[in-house]
Amino acid sequence: MTVATVSSKSQITLPAAACRTVGIKPHDRVLIEVRTGTIIVRSAPDFMRFRGVLGKALDREAERAAMARGIAAHRKKRS
Repeated sequence: MTVATVSSKSQITLPAAACRTVGIKPHDRVLIEVRTGTIIVRSAPDFMRFRGVLGKALDREAERAAMARGIAAHRKKRS
């Protein structure tokens, strides 16, 4: 176990050995969870790995047309 000091801005530096162990690299994002008086720091998933999961992106004009149709349908449902 390693001890870290909390700064006046409530910041801590994660120990390098702990980061290496769980695969946290510089500029990675982490998840902070509070459970019954305990703070848990975990590596956040890299959402860029999911690239393409939803299928191929449409071109800009097709995306705008689809968005306009969606807005129109939503407004029609509300009225």
